[in-house]
Amino acid sequence: MAGSETHYTLPLPVFDKPVKLMVVVAPYYKDIADNLVAGARAVGEACGAEVDLIEVPGALEVPTAIAMAERLAEYDGYVALGCVIRGETTHYDTVCNDSSRALSLLGLQGACIGNGILTVENRAQAEVRADPKGQNKGGGAAAAALHLVALSRKWAGKTKGIGFRA
Repeated sequence: MAGSETHYTLPLPVFDKPVKLMVVVAPYYKDIADNLVAGARAVGEACGAEVDLIEVPGALEVPTAIAMAERLAEYDGYVALGCVIRGETTHYDTVCNDSSRALSLLGLQGACIGNGILTVENRAQAEVRADPKGQNKGGGAAAAALHLVALSRKWAGKTKGIGFRA
């Protein structure tokens, strides 16, 4: 079982210039969402990041809000948070797959996103994963976004050039 395994976690990055993170949360399960946000805020603040919070109706709207902010606002990175608990219909599969796919596509376009949208079978699994003193998936998503921000800053301004090399 994964709970008994040891996992390596990268140390948080250190920044010489301020970082601005936008946390986008779907608070459908408010208590779960609040825990995810608490974990994300704590990790962001540990890196000295300014953290803004935006709420959207559901997990499918999280990538849309991030895409709009990427075009219209000034953020270095994004943290996607929410919780999808399996129900009796295939809507669960649609929400899980489409929100994840959209976030991945935004990341491939250059947005620095940490995906902390929980996709679980039941509430008990969500509670364990959202707990900031437990698995802290909100904090993990913030850490992922911050690592990507650090990489983007490391590579900013570098060009490979085009055409043939002499």
